Order: sequence, then structure tokens, then C-alpha cells
Amino acid sequence: MKVKQISVFIENKSGRLAKVTKILGDNQINIRALSIADTTDYGILRLIVSEPAKALSVLKAEGFTVRETEVIAVEIPDQPGGLAGVLNEIQAKGVNIEYMYAFVGKSLENAIVIFRVEDIDQAVALLKNSQVNLLPEAKVYSL
Repeated sequence: MKVKQISVFIENKSGRLAKVTKILGDNQINIRALSIADTTDYGILRLIVSEPAKALSVLKAEGFTVRETEVIAVEIPDQPGGLAGVLNEIQAKGVNIEYMYAFVGKSLENAIVIFRVEDIDQAVALLKNSQVNLLPEAKVYSL
């Protein structure tokens, strides 16, 4: 139920984001979801990709500072209040969310949101038998 996320430290200057995406594309690695948080000098690019181990390797080989982090992918009803219902369930289980971002999928009836939580093993255990639908990593990478 855990999904591997690749985090890339990038300088906040022209062309750096384009270089990362070109490297991934040249290596036939598909970006499934992304988020970027930036400051004046640098940014952290968070990616869900089709082949996380390969992405980690090729980006390191190109000199990027890269880290792998575990996150969870949650299926959200694509309707008003869908996210609120899932967040209420997560909160009721006592799971602390550090950050989240949306996932773009093809022909999905539901939305998918990526969550980085404080204690991923505890969160998976608590959410397994709840109304929250955690997606397995193989399904996420193939969407």
C-alpha cells in the first residue's frame, strides 16, 4: 500500500525543471504526478513516476540530489465533499498529514491524492480496514 515518491532538490533557476523532465523522458520514465515547493534559491520537486528506482538512478547519475520517500495514494470520490469525507476519516484515525497533492490519472471515475504522513506504517495499518481506499503501488505506477 506504500508508493515510492522521488524528491529532487533543484536550484531555482531557468532550465533546471526542464532538465529533470528531459532526463526522465529520455529514459522512458513516465511522470504520473508531481508537486513542487520552492523558495527564492531552490525547490523540492516531488514525483510519482512509472519506474521510481530507475528515476532515482538516472537523476543521481546526472548530478541531482535525489531521495526516495514513501507516501500513500488514496482514491477519493470525485464529487463535492469527496476529499472532505476522506480527510475526516483520516483525521478520525489519528493520522497526521505532512503534505498532499493531486494525482492525474487516465479515465478514472475517482480522483487520486498522494499523502505524505507522519508515520506511514501506522497510517497504512489504521486505514486498511476503513472507508479509505489505499491504492497498491503497481496500480499507481501504471495509471
